[in-house]
Amino acid sequence: MTCLGFPRQCRLLTAGDYRRVFDSAVFKVHGKGLMALATPNDVGHPRLGLVFSKKNVRRAVDRNRLKRLARESVRHSQHRLPAVDIVLLARRGVNEVDNDTVHRQLFGMWRRLEREAEKSNRPSRSVQTSRTPSATVRRG
Repeated sequence: MTCLGFPRQCRLLTAGDYRRVFDSAVFKVHGKGLMALATPNDVGHPRLGLVFSKKNVRRAVDRNRLKRLARESVRHSQHRLPAVDIVLLARRGVNEVDNDTVHRQLFGMWRRLEREAEKSNRPSRSVQTSRTPSATVRRG
């Protein structure tokens, strides 16, 4: 049986972890009312940090509901997500969205993040330019 908890190792815990993601976000994925910033990590699995301010989501009930939905979606998608640190930010108006819409939106965001990470990890093909012998100039 798999563990469906959300242990400490799957969370961003310190201010330094958050700062690293904000300062060097490689991936940015937008959704309606949500935005995810992500940067690769060395721990081998995704970690999640949540930033849902009172300014954007007024009621504590709504903030807690959105956090719970975000943790659940990451927990169910963590086997597909790349090894990145993710900070999920809420925007104004996200509290009016129902649970099913938030779920679909989060899963779509994780799919886009997975595709972007896959695309950036793929070795780029360098374009080979054919060199022609340059003409020598004689001065005389």
